[in-house]
Amino acid sequence: MASVNRVPGGVTAAKGYRAASCAAGIKYKGRTDMALLVSDVPAAAAAVFTSNVMKAAPVIWDRNNITSCGKVQAVVVNSGIANACTGEEGLESCRRSAEAVSAALGIPAEYVAVGSTGVIGMPLPDDRIINGINMMIPALSDSIEAGTAAARAIMTTDTVKKEFAYSFVTSDGKTVTVGGMSKGSGMIHPNMCTMLCYVTTDMAIDRALIDEALHGAVDSSFNMITVDGDTSTNDTLILMANGLAGNKEVTEKDSDYDLFREALGLLTTDLAKLMARDGEGATKRIEMRVLGADTLAHAKVLAKSVVGSNLTKAMIFGKDANCGRVLCALGYSGIEFDPAKVDLWFVDPAGDRKLLLYTGGKFTGYDEEDAVTYMEGEEVVMACDMHMGEASAVAWGCDLTYDYVKINADYRS
Repeated sequence: MASVNRVPGGVTAAKGYRAASCAAGIKYKGRTDMALLVSDVPAAAAAVFTSNVMKAAPVIWDRNNITSCGKVQAVVVNSGIANACTGEEGLESCRRSAEAVSAALGIPAEYVAVGSTGVIGMPLPDDRIINGINMMIPALSDSIEAGTAAARAIMTTDTVKKEFAYSFVTSDGKTVTVGGMSKGSGMIHPNMCTMLCYVTTDMAIDRALIDEALHGAVDSSFNMITVDGDTSTNDTLILMANGLAGNKEVTEKDSDYDLFREALGLLTTDLAKLMARDGEGATKRIEMRVLGADTLAHAKVLAKSVVGSNLTKAMIFGKDANCGRVLCALGYSGIEFDPAKVDLWFVDPAGDRKLLLYTGGKFTGYDEEDAVTYMEGEEVVMACDMHMGEASAVAWGCDLTYDYVKINADYRS
């Protein structure tokens, strides 16, 4: 039976993709702040964008072009300035960037996606953007290192680069790779996802199928994380499929589609969990598993309510086993349930032990010192069984620390 395996790299792991990065001096000094990703041929594209009404100019540009032509061949991204709340001037900046890439590569401007992340309300320095594009064009490379450098270049307050890749063999014997990079550390509250993310694959697959697979992957990964409750103006996830793996095009939901969907789901979950752990100022990732819910939708709401609770996040940071905060977050989620039927545990991330905290409508009298041991590591896992049905869901967040306030009180300097 075919299997999906993690492989080295990110956006350049799949065939036919090249990347470059540079220090354009857009906002940051002494570090790379622009990335360019190019497919050797036009790629079928699917995308998901922010639900925030205040959409940044790059979101508007990308959404319009991908909706109209369904293809992307290049993506140019800057960090430091978000190009959000910039009106017509912001859209003109997108056009100028796309046209610069178009002229240099000889591709249609509507095949060029743009992405920005950083401070809201500041205009982009177009001269630096164009200079950066001109620096990156000759540096394009299909090496793993070039993809990794691009993943670093799109970081803002992120502390680690975020990239993964998976591969599998299709029924006709072709190796297909799915790779991706993302950024996100603050303004993380999914409704779609809160970040920039770019996914590449060399699979030949119908655009309608990649669109369906992408939305399914987002719902169980990026839409299940939160850091601070703020949904960004710039959320963008673009998936490109250039077909250069040479497989017979996937046009129906067959075994090859299932493998693609599995690889995409693993990739987006890896990226989402790393974003949750890299929340601004965070020291721990929080995982909440909800079991026994009556519907999947309700399970998701319950899990996200816990990881989004500031009191729960502070409890985890302080390693204070005041687990009434978790129950409180379940209770105000908006989902009706019987508190007397809920079971709540701390779970060891390795899965070899757990501590029952609450059952039968009351706390168990658990040992406080024992409970604290479950909050010592960088990953804190909790689970509850609602005893309502068979549905389950998992959500991820992070603790709330003093450094989160420090970072965001001084974000523009």
